Amino acid sequence: MERYRNLGGDSNVAAYELGNGSITVQFNDGSVYLYTNQSAGPANITELQRLAQVGQGLNSFINRYVRKGYAQKLR
Repeated sequence: MERYRNLGGDSNVAAYELGNGSITVQFNDGSVYLYTNQSAGPANITELQRLAQVGQGLNSFINRYVRKGYAQKLR
């Protein structure tokens, strides 16, 4: 997983991993969630991937738009 840059300084996201049509997000509490095109929608996955790479806004977007849209809780 790649460390999330957290440019805003107050994110609950610790790390992420991009996949083909998916993103895996690790939060500061150690929980890990997999979001996929099927679970959250392709447009949301594209935006999640973009925000992860930018290093800002990922946690906010998850909370606002895809909170329960994960495919699987991995940890």
